Amino acid sequence: MPNNNIIIGIVGEIASGKGTAAEYIKEKYAGTIFKFSTVMRDVLSRLYLPQTRENLQMISLALRQTFGQDLFAKTMARDAAASTSEVTIIDGIRRPSDISELAKLSSFHLITIAADEKTRYERVKERNENANDAEKTWEQFQKESMADTEVTIRTIAPAAEFTIENNNDRETLYQAIDAVIAKIKSLPA
Repeated sequence: MPNNNIIIGIVGEIASGKGTAAEYIKEKYAGTIFKFSTVMRDVLSRLYLPQTRENLQMISLALRQTFGQDLFAKTMARDAAASTSEVTIIDGIRRPSDISELAKLSSFHLITIAADEKTRYERVKERNENANDAEKTWEQFQKESMADTEVTIRTIAPAAEFTIENNNDRETLYQAIDAVIAKIKSLPA
């Protein structure tokens, strides 16, 4: 499965800016994005179930319990290894098992995108990505932040090779991403 592209895994809590970072890298560096949530969203759509955060968490749990905790990690690693893009982005890493297979790829680099809790709450409401996000209360947001899938992010994030603080505007985020990509490109192959 070896390839010569840069594989960037992005980890971060709800609304930290993972998707924004992934889209920027895709556009600027002609990358390809693979998301852990895509498979789950596809299953929910096929079953005509709403794509709520709760349903995404439940389908993820069911699939992992049935087919193994590393099910999605194996899928992402195969997708990344087969990618012909110069930069491949893996968005939505949440568990140690998510990086188990990716870490075996020599061109894999893990980046944490971090943002303050209040900033992330405002972003959730503003982007309205999942059903009922716009009406979400602070208490609901805090409860979702304590879900297993979010708590495990906090154990992975400190192990990232790079951390980007994302509490300012997009331009500041983009500059930080460019600096990280430049560092990755300067590493010996």
